[in-house]
Amino acid sequence: MDDDTNTTKRIAMIVHDYFEQAEMEDVRILLQQAGHEVDLIAADKEEVHGLHHVEMGDTFDVDVQLADADPEEYDAVVLPGGTVNADQLRIVPDALNFVESIYNNDKVVAAICHAPWVLVSLGLVEGKTITSYPTLKDDIQNAGGKWIDQDVAVDGHMITSRNPDDIPAFSSAIVSALQ
Repeated sequence: MDDDTNTTKRIAMIVHDYFEQAEMEDVRILLQQAGHEVDLIAADKEEVHGLHHVEMGDTFDVDVQLADADPEEYDAVVLPGGTVNADQLRIVPDALNFVESIYNNDKVVAAICHAPWVLVSLGLVEGKTITSYPTLKDDIQNAGGKWIDQDVAVDGHMITSRNPDDIPAFSSAIVSALQ
């Protein structure tokens, strides 16, 4: 990553489908307002669908197909939550490889709500302090992580958050980590 704080960073936002819309859309807007480029990335889909918890949300065009996304071209990855989205994303090998590459290269990995499931599946939470939607507490603890109930947790270059109410703190932590 470039150390120049005035440089635009490129952020990969990876979703499967039926993600929590605010956790994608609102976070993307805040990151763009901070001067960063955010690519919406999905596997094998031209469009993806948001949810407002369980109610159908909007449809969004995908910017980059996961198979065409190179983690070397990104400074960070953001994983929006939503139960269906996160549960499906955690079994997509290309998504797991992408996130693992970002993590292993000491770039920012940010996950909100149910998206820390991806981090659990990758074995990245052991010894880390993590927050998430409360229903993931057991999964995180069973994977060796320390689960806390607060708006955002920053542990090294890993940033996690609980739910849409925490989007301002989550987005702020990402922006700070990219400086």
